[in-house]
Amino acid sequence: MGDIEKNQEKGGGNNKVPLLHKKDDSRLFMVYFSTLISVCGSYSFGTSMGYSSPSQEPIMDELHLSYSQFSVVGSILTIGAMLGAITCGRIADYLGRKGAMRLSSAICTVGWLAIYYAKGAGLLYLGRFLTGYSSGTLSYVVPVFIGEITPSRLRGALASLNQLFIVIGISVFYGIGTFVTWRVLALTGIIPCLILFVGVFFIPESPRWLAVSGKPGECEAALRTLRGPNADISKEVNDIKEYIVSLEELPKVSVMSLFDESNRPAVIISVGLMAFQQFVGINGIVFYSNSIFMQAGFDPRIGSITYALLQVFVTAIGAMLIDRSGRRPILLISASGLLLGSLLIALSFLFKTHAVATDVSPYLAVIGVLVYIGSFSIGMGAGPWVIMAEVYPLHVKGLGGGLVTLMNWFGSWVVSFSFNFLMLWSTSGTFFLDAIICFLSIIFIFKMVPETKGRTLEEIHASLRPSK
Repeated sequence: MGDIEKNQEKGGGNNKVPLLHKKDDSRLFMVYFSTLISVCGSYSFGTSMGYSSPSQEPIMDELHLSYSQFSVVGSILTIGAMLGAITCGRIADYLGRKGAMRLSSAICTVGWLAIYYAKGAGLLYLGRFLTGYSSGTLSYVVPVFIGEITPSRLRGALASLNQLFIVIGISVFYGIGTFVTWRVLALTGIIPCLILFVGVFFIPESPRWLAVSGKPGECEAALRTLRGPNADISKEVNDIKEYIVSLEELPKVSVMSLFDESNRPAVIISVGLMAFQQFVGINGIVFYSNSIFMQAGFDPRIGSITYALLQVFVTAIGAMLIDRSGRRPILLISASGLLLGSLLIALSFLFKTHAVATDVSPYLAVIGVLVYIGSFSIGMGAGPWVIMAEVYPLHVKGLGGGLVTLMNWFGSWVVSFSFNFLMLWSTSGTFFLDAIICFLSIIFIFKMVPETKGRTLEEIHASLRPSK
């Protein structure tokens, strides 16, 4: 951690180093601007996720698709995203963080154009696959880029904007989709892609990626741009250089490097968090919320609008709190809320099945869904991505981040695919099962996840290395 940040956290003390006052935040304009450009990728990711819901019936009617054909439209996005997850780390390491974002935005643009011009299922499948591939890559590179350019005191909040813009993208497409045709909706998906593609030309590359790529001069120039012309960057530059020297002493990286004793903690923490993020059942709630509301006997339109607004609002609150409360407390609160929400939904369906408290059960379901969505949005939505961007050393970040992103999309596919079957098996049992997984996630976070608030990336990596 730089001297300025240490003095800020200690409340001053040493007058030789000036405190970082509010006016000094203006020096970080480029950090904020770079973050804003990069989260256009997050917004694009959200639009890809939100497209199928409002466009399903119009596409099926116009292109004469069966339900089985349209199910491919939904699932092929996830397949493309899993392929993107497999390759995203290598792409981001080879082309740089900016290069990966630029490539992804171009691929996503082609995907949306394919959807727009689709006259049958084939071009539609291609478009969804390409937007999925882009989403898989962007879901990794955006939080990594933000984590690498941001001072430690702001890293959690700015990295959380990734999740905020994903849910904004989903919600906006839900809204726009009720007023425009599915082809016009596809064209609007190109807008954030173009902003991202053009915007990356006006922001610096990640200084840490430049350093690990053997470009120390460019690293220092990028850091100077990010921190401001008058900022003292000597401490941060030296920390990065010392860290790069330590990386050069390590053997050549391979997939097996992830399971070395020094990297194993990062893999367990990040992959474990991402697995719990998905297997608590979030995509079952998001994709089938209307069905849950209808089965519970509640107006699905009111429920869906309420939870969409809540998701955006609470995600924004989580972004503001994550650097104040710390990662661990907000994740524990989030997982506990998910447990409560799952239990409320499970009890609602249990009461309905046995005709007990029939007047109360619909309200239990709605309250449960809203508690669940709010709890997920405040911590488990953004938290695993923030932690993933923080815990991996630079030399294995590409491989490790790819593994984490693959787990995210694989979990998304499993939950989305199995949810209907589980609901047919037992509506209440499905959510009691989710509650059990939520309880296990609380134990995992308490036992395994370290607090990374206010620490530099180099300090975090050093703390995870086994003591000799």
